[in-house]
Amino acid sequence: MDTTRRGFLSAIGKVTIGAAASVAGAAGAAEAATAEGHAAHWGMVVDLRKCIGCQACTVACIMENAVPEDAFRTHVSVYELVKDGQDPAMVMLPRLCNHCDDPPCLPVCPVEATFKAENGEVLVDASKCVGCAYCVQACPYDARFINHETQVADKCTFCFHRTQAGLLPACVETCVGGARNFGDLNDPESEVSKMLAENQVSVLRPEMHTNPNVYYIGLDEVLEGRVAGEAAYHPEMADHGEAH
Repeated sequence: MDTTRRGFLSAIGKVTIGAAASVAGAAGAAEAATAEGHAAHWGMVVDLRKCIGCQACTVACIMENAVPEDAFRTHVSVYELVKDGQDPAMVMLPRLCNHCDDPPCLPVCPVEATFKAENGEVLVDASKCVGCAYCVQACPYDARFINHETQVADKCTFCFHRTQAGLLPACVETCVGGARNFGDLNDPESEVSKMLAENQVSVLRPEMHTNPNVYYIGLDEVLEGRVAGEAAYHPEMADHGEAH
């Protein structure tokens, strides 16, 4: 099987870009936050009950951010979950930068290229980055890589350029099942805040105490540490993807 990204994308087929998400756009949330006297703090809630593993988010991110060959800013890992007394089940785990409040990638950068933006995003100043990859090694979520075209650190930015223009991140707008939800965690009336209040949520690698801003509904505890999973399931990866 072709495990390159080109083969992966070919297998996905044509992605239908849906209409803009029904929730309020980033601009509206930011303007509301400003009016109320606080800065928006962006976060994402991923409802795994709705993720169908279609990889529309993966493709949308690649197209929107010109992600180079054989690299991903976000993708959906697919695992065969096996538990005693139960039939095997396929489970989806969308993964991306967690935009931590206490990001371990930040203090290790020798040139201060990695920084926290006003709305909580963890970003990289490409003009400062020297490509040392210290941040790649420090990230507990396997969410960073060295872009082989630019030779600097690359990662999910919550589509900073889109949120600044009042748009949702490409992966959120394209999610056909409505599994990805994005908004202001500082606003108790935002959809993401309501989801956090009304549901039991989990984070990846909780033992790292990074205070991530990506939350999951319906995450099996055996997957909390699955941060280096494959982009898609196929038989050759069964041993790597199976969780007991």
